[in-house]
Amino acid sequence: MADRSAPPASRRRGYPMGLTGEMIAEFLGTFVLVLLGIGSVAVAVVGLPGSGRQPGDFTAANWLIIAWGWGLGVVFGVYVAGGISGAHLNPAVTLGLAARRQFPWRKIPAYWLAQIIGAFAAAALIYASYRWAINDFNDKEHTGKQVSLPTFSIFATFPAEYMGDSKWGPLFDQIIGTAILLLLICALLDNRNTAPLSNLAPYLIGLVVVAIALSYGTNAGYAINPARDFGPRLFTFLAGWGDLAFPGKFEWFDYYWWIPIVGPLAGALVGVAVYDLLISPIIRARAAGAVEEGPGEPPTANR
Repeated sequence: MADRSAPPASRRRGYPMGLTGEMIAEFLGTFVLVLLGIGSVAVAVVGLPGSGRQPGDFTAANWLIIAWGWGLGVVFGVYVAGGISGAHLNPAVTLGLAARRQFPWRKIPAYWLAQIIGAFAAAALIYASYRWAINDFNDKEHTGKQVSLPTFSIFATFPAEYMGDSKWGPLFDQIIGTAILLLLICALLDNRNTAPLSNLAPYLIGLVVVAIALSYGTNAGYAINPARDFGPRLFTFLAGWGDLAFPGKFEWFDYYWWIPIVGPLAGALVGVAVYDLLISPIIRARAAGAVEEGPGEPPTANR
């Protein structure tokens, strides 16, 4: 038994104080994010039509359900994990912060693993809850899982048909979308800039995801998060969707699985580079100018 008389600094650090605690937070935060996100897709694709609560087919209103579902998933996932791990919830965010020297490179594999497992677990729970609706949808369409792109889309992403067999188009889309995400995260978390006060940052980051869904969502499903796509994609492969998941194959696309991984990781580096090269130097220069001119004296540089 441990000596309870020992000073706190000399006691052995348990998992709540170390990397394991951070991994648990990343797991649960990503779990919440993906659970609410793909849950909203399940409602829009099979829940509302199958339950009789929506007359007709998938419409723009269903897309709004999905956009807000993912945005709110981000908000509440961040609140779950933010005070413990920083609530990355996204391998692209982890990589971007490491590139900015705001996160240790050695922790990246652990965070990525926790995020992927959290996303996988969320997909499994959604399937357990919505399997009746999924099976009913496929029965009405007279299709099996292996060729049911709509039910696969509940869990993972794919390119729009107008992309054809292009790899560059969806990859470029993912780079742009994730670069926007990281650029705006950098801005929202930069206390030298106009960062939100109190604990409003999670809400605004969630709104960033909604904005990306509304402006870049239809090209490739706005994964912008390798764990969000890979974890559920792995689950669908094991649950019977087959080639739709791996290698990611359908009528107009093939070997798609790697694009929602590589695109967001590259986009993260682009986003943080844009902020650090174009905005951060201006902020530092203006702060230095304010110090040199003394308190109460505005910088003389042209505004």
